[in-house]
Amino acid sequence: MADWFARTVDWFAQTFAWMAWTWQTGLFFFVLFCTLVVMTVLAVRYPEVERSGALRIATTRGDRLFLSLLSAAIIHILWIAALGASGLWGATLVSLVWAFGVFRYV
Repeated sequence: MADWFARTVDWFAQTFAWMAWTWQTGLFFFVLFCTLVVMTVLAVRYPEVERSGALRIATTRGDRLFLSLLSAAIIHILWIAALGASGLWGATLVSLVWAFGVFRYV
């Protein structure tokens, strides 16, 4: 079993070596994948109902997730422009608080 795993990891390393992924990039896409899986399970288990929030437009959970991800990208870009690349954990914290607000009130 360990040999199969080692060969699989080696195959991925050779196949995707041109991307020069870091562990942070891999973690980002893993968390994004897990988020999409959770959203899919929620949509199957609890069907989505559009609701109108602070923006006065009908949104679903998927819409609010998209708005949260787009906002997080903008928050991080503005953070880097204003404060540089150090301390990006602060931008991540701001993004999480913003996402909570989007899911709660939009």
